[in-house]
Amino acid sequence: MSNRDRPLSPHLQIYRPQITSVLSILHRATGVALVAGLLALVYWLAAAAAGDAAFAAAQGFLASWIGRLLLLAWTFAVFFHLANGIRHLVWDMGRGFELKTVTASGWLVVAVSAVLTLLTWVAAYGLRGSGT
Repeated sequence: MSNRDRPLSPHLQIYRPQITSVLSILHRATGVALVAGLLALVYWLAAAAAGDAAFAAAQGFLASWIGRLLLLAWTFAVFFHLANGIRHLVWDMGRGFELKTVTASGWLVVAVSAVLTLLTWVAAYGLRGSGT
């Protein structure tokens, strides 16, 4: 059989995204985001060690709208990666593979991540968002 006669595999234009595939991709993406957040933390710490001017510049960036948006995304990434990691640990014990359980635990991971992110930001910035 030549390569031209072989059937083509279905791809993203055919399959509808499922919670399992979306969360798998998001788990990998949040892992990358955690590395980026770690680099931002190292930048902030290096700026603090470099002196007042460097630290003020770092603080200015992190207090800007883009800096806060990145911090918010990083906060969500931390909690999502944590919650989904716990979900994977449960799977490693051989539990939670039923389709209903997989779907429910997936949505639970998303909800827990969102709630913990919101609670963290309310605790850190209050409802005003002033950071003081």
